[in-house]
Amino acid sequence: MNLEIDINTGYQIKHLTFCKYELITPNKTISLSFPQVLELRRKINELTTYSSLTRIVNNENFVLLFVAGKEHLIFLEIPQLLELKEELDLLFHTPSFVLV
Repeated sequence: MNLEIDINTGYQIKHLTFCKYELITPNKTISLSFPQVLELRRKINELTTYSSLTRIVNNENFVLLFVAGKEHLIFLEIPQLLELKEELDLLFHTPSFVLV
């Protein structure tokens, strides 16, 4: 019995330590500093405006995005772009727990 399982992990951002994060993509894991996460959020927010999404859909239907100070290039289709935006929103709007 041969079963093939298609597991799509998608995009995740993990907070490791103070100012250290990991962007987990389906192909690789990218280490990010806090300023790099802020820059990624700025780029993603810019790409997910109504006018930008309309332009993307009408032209190429994907985005090539440099990440981590132009060290990595990631290919994002519209659903992946929106998924990454949601991950970033969760990262910045979810209260973190403080251990005392």
